[in-house]
Amino acid sequence: MQRDRDDAGHARNARPRDRLGRPLPPGTPGVERIPEDLELAPDETLDYAQRLLDDGLAFNAHEVLEAAWKSGPFAERMLWQGLAQYAVGLTHIQRGNPKGARTLLERAVGRLADAEPLPYRLDGAGLRTHAERLLADLAAGREIPEEKLIPRLRG
Repeated sequence: MQRDRDDAGHARNARPRDRLGRPLPPGTPGVERIPEDLELAPDETLDYAQRLLDDGLAFNAHEVLEAAWKSGPFAERMLWQGLAQYAVGLTHIQRGNPKGARTLLERAVGRLADAEPLPYRLDGAGLRTHAERLLADLAAGREIPEEKLIPRLRG
């Protein structure tokens, strides 16, 4: 089976994706993809990710944050990885996968705690509180409405 490849020859699934990041059949209209080579300044990254979260596009926010994780300075990798994992945890809630959501949100909270004090006016306490509420809802088996899946990245 031949895999989709980008111009550099790296494996890249070219299939369109839905708003939750799930692949759609070829030729189906989907949500605009985030370029893999996206490089933004930290403030631009956080603003872009926040807009995507506000629009219910946690998977796309994850891709923006992951780009910062992969292209940013080594000293900030845990920070960006934690933020990307946070967005993936939200994506798992949107997809109805509570186990995956718990795992990723717990990892995200740990990564962000390890990166304290957080730079770029990030609201570490607010993100932890938001994640803890989501984790409590998941543990109790409560339905989590979309409006509860929009964390504020900055205070």
